[in-house]
Amino acid sequence: MVKAVSTGVKSPLHIKISEQLRAQIVRGEYVPGDQLPSEHELMSLFEVSRITVRRAISNLANQGLVASYHGKGVFVKEQRKVVYSLASPLVFFEQDIQSQGATSTIRNLSFEPVQPPAYVRKLLQLPEQTLEVYLQKKLLLINGIPVALDTSYILSELGEPLAAELQSSMTFPILERHQVAIEKIEATFECTRADRELSAYLETSLGEPLLVYCYTAYTTKNRPILSGTSPCRGDRLSYSVTLTKSD
Repeated sequence: MVKAVSTGVKSPLHIKISEQLRAQIVRGEYVPGDQLPSEHELMSLFEVSRITVRRAISNLANQGLVASYHGKGVFVKEQRKVVYSLASPLVFFEQDIQSQGATSTIRNLSFEPVQPPAYVRKLLQLPEQTLEVYLQKKLLLINGIPVALDTSYILSELGEPLAAELQSSMTFPILERHQVAIEKIEATFECTRADRELSAYLETSLGEPLLVYCYTAYTTKNRPILSGTSPCRGDRLSYSVTLTKSD
């Protein structure tokens, strides 16, 4: 049960209210899926204005603790995060997720031949006569919750014959099944903020910080065949690596 905050601390009321609610969420007094008291209830309890309550709720939403649904109310979000190991052979994402008691699915958003942008042409080391590659956008979901929006470019010689499979499953296992060995992946991590497309697909606030996994995959003879970026929600997905000292 929410209790009114003390007025002894010299800080804005909306901060004090959100910190108290946050503490109750952390302690488990509100669990994922629970609905917080309504605006009117919070206004009455804390004897504050509607705008103060809305600022307090906004503070919690910005911390990824709650989600507000118009006409329904404010609900506590699940805080569980899954970990994806980037250890070799780099193709077992689904198994990684299943081992943590979760399920992964993809939702294909688009798959089409396009003229490669200049930076993709460079990453994939495409000869001048290469007129097109396949562009795919897919949404990755964990337990039905969107966690990453993957945008990738793949060579036409692979994208065209494997189109049906690539639109329904994870990319690397499909390539492996067709004897396209992934020998190396070059990866970097960057940060960005959610634009309108990302905030809509990932169900997060506009401007929310996101972690971006940028990758280029190589087959034998150091030949790049696939390159992409995958902005993800840091409250839902993290990556792990194991570093060993080489001889």
